[in-house]
Amino acid sequence: MPPGARDRLCFSPVHRTVTIMVQITGLNIYPVKSCRGIALTQARLTETGFEHDREWLVITPEGRFLTQRERPQLAQVETALTDDQLVLRKPNGADLSLPLNLTGRGLEVTIWRDQVLAFDAGDEAAAWFTEHLGKPARLVRFDKRRKRVSNTQWTDGVEALTQFADGFPWLLISQGSLEELNRRMQTPLPMNRFRPNIVVDGLPPFGEDSVDEFIAGEVRLKVVKPCDRCAIPTTDQITGERTSDQPLRTLKEFRFDRNMRGVLFGQNMILTGGLGKELRVGQQFEATAGASKTSIG
Repeated sequence: MPPGARDRLCFSPVHRTVTIMVQITGLNIYPVKSCRGIALTQARLTETGFEHDREWLVITPEGRFLTQRERPQLAQVETALTDDQLVLRKPNGADLSLPLNLTGRGLEVTIWRDQVLAFDAGDEAAAWFTEHLGKPARLVRFDKRRKRVSNTQWTDGVEALTQFADGFPWLLISQGSLEELNRRMQTPLPMNRFRPNIVVDGLPPFGEDSVDEFIAGEVRLKVVKPCDRCAIPTTDQITGERTSDQPLRTLKEFRFDRNMRGVLFGQNMILTGGLGKELRVGQQFEATAGASKTSIG
């Protein structure tokens, strides 16, 4: 792409179809929802998202999900994967290791409006998280014997599965969007504030709003819903602290959507082709936009 081309690029509804090439610059998974993510060089596409993404969840003793919205200190919990173990580390105390294929006592868990099945990780894991959070908590692993289906009103009827993600299996953000946000802010923020699965470069700011599909060989990721942001981006993903209402205050100035009653940053996606394939950092995507798509920003 020639110098300055990205700044001039935009998707327009007057064109029937527009295709440009973008490059993957980041791949991330979050094995335990709301705990620290893992940056990968390659990631395998499964029917519920990247392999091991949001497979585990911290809950209340009553079985309701907990996230950084209520417990920002979850950001301090580091996650790592070995061939057969999930390893967790917190600022104080011993590490916690659990089998990746953990099963055991089953229970029903509430995440948003969904009731899903999960395996309880046991009393040691419960005590570990309770000590860190200062309030009773337990850890569970998703039980795939009961499907959790993304909202089909957004997926055009496609049965897209997810585990403990908020609603959809993948979240994508372009580097250009973060750069534009930071241009408007006094203190720039890192991409990890927004916890994307995929980061791409080569789109204009908020160009992902106008994309229908990202295509790489057999892989087809369909854009289905803008991501309306909660309080989590105000949390420092290293310290687990909230010191201001940024970046939400700045986003509200130019990214507020009246229909969704929130600020939008990033796009949720589902897989329509390429199950079992891998994406890798440095790989190129075709980003296609049809005449029906217009930019939100």
